[in-house]
Amino acid sequence: MSKKSDLSQGNLIRSLFTLAWPIIMANILQTAYQLIDTFWLGRLGANAVAAVSISFPILFLVLSLGAGLTLAGTVIVSQYKGADDQRMIDFSASQTVLVIFFVSAMLAVLGYVGASPLMNLVGAGPETLDDSVKYFQVSSFGFVFLFMFFTFQSLMRGIGNVLMPMYIVLGTVLLNLVLDPLFIFGFGSIEGYGVAGAAVASIITQGLSALVGIVILFRGKKGIKIRLADMKPDFQWIKRMFELGIPASLEQSSRSAVLTVLVMLVTSFGSGVVAAYGIGARILSLVIVPAQGLAMATTTMVGQNIGASKIKKAESIGNLSVKVAFFGLTGIGLLLFVFAENLTAFFVPNDPEVIRDGATFIRIMAPSFGLLGVNQVLNGLFNGARFTQASLLISIFSLWIVRFPTAFVLSQKTTLAFEGIWWAFPISNFIAALVAFIYFKTGHWKIRTIRHRGDWLGTGIG
Repeated sequence: MSKKSDLSQGNLIRSLFTLAWPIIMANILQTAYQLIDTFWLGRLGANAVAAVSISFPILFLVLSLGAGLTLAGTVIVSQYKGADDQRMIDFSASQTVLVIFFVSAMLAVLGYVGASPLMNLVGAGPETLDDSVKYFQVSSFGFVFLFMFFTFQSLMRGIGNVLMPMYIVLGTVLLNLVLDPLFIFGFGSIEGYGVAGAAVASIITQGLSALVGIVILFRGKKGIKIRLADMKPDFQWIKRMFELGIPASLEQSSRSAVLTVLVMLVTSFGSGVVAAYGIGARILSLVIVPAQGLAMATTTMVGQNIGASKIKKAESIGNLSVKVAFFGLTGIGLLLFVFAENLTAFFVPNDPEVIRDGATFIRIMAPSFGLLGVNQVLNGLFNGARFTQASLLISIFSLWIVRFPTAFVLSQKTTLAFEGIWWAFPISNFIAALVAFIYFKTGHWKIRTIRHRGDWLGTGIG
């Protein structure tokens, strides 16, 4: 077994950071796609940006489904890596590629056919409907490529190889910098496609990254070798994958959904408050990137140690990740607290009211970012222990039973007004972290893991 990627051995904190930083960088680079698209589409006008923005909630829901299923691949492969079972690593990877390919192909067809009614459903106006439909239809063609690269990335993460996917993402982002203006505006004999051109550029870069990833998996020189012979459907294995993946998909999509629903409360207070909320949400999305990177690293490390029957070490990883996330993100939160007005002014330099309200939102949220990190990494631990249902239930409780009702009551029934929405974020972060930490310390997840480990690994089924 390669000590380079075997995370059931060696120094825990070094392994955590070695695994986490490339994941964080890859996540940051993924967000660069959106920024590049927005930059060039902004040259076409506000309607072009709006057309893409309208389609984003639906695209995110689709991506959440793929992310949940590929997370299942990470967990399964990481546990076989810990058990030093190369045959089942390769078999599980082959089955994962098969399942994700067919799921993504089905979603591509549904996305293309349903583009027009979906854009009408999310409220596209006459000035943006045509462009938003074209953008979504073209993007649908790329679902297979996008999901195939996600699969490659997740499988590599499962065995601890996180640098190669990061390099591939970096290459495709740099390529997208060139292809975006080329296909949006055209050049020479190459026709410009306007808004749809941004999707065309993304499909080309996604196609290349998927091709590179799948070729690497078929060649089998980087720790995983997929085979066509192993892609005959094993329905019991597939059932286990969906049992792991669907709760993870729902957990991710619920986070997006509650942010979207909160917009309905925010809009009642006017466009200035909406702008302040948008800035705060953007800052929150940046903070979530390192939190999710630590959570993904925790998932892989816990999975490998459970596969190696090192349950106590898996618990130690949880304790370490909690400390790193709490103190690290609390530090980031304190910096954001101090520079809240400067950050808000960067986005809206000439609107003192929005600067004030946006800075207030950031200052109310920022001290709880460490708690957000604790919740994320413990969700990562439960996922690594194949208990994705726990992560889902904690998220639903904190977001839908705490955050949204708290935001509604405080903003509509008290003198806090829109600031009541701001306060719902730290309150829900505190309760989610508390519930997750208490459950972690009860040790029920360890008992469940010990009881079912033989079922997962001993039967030759994921």
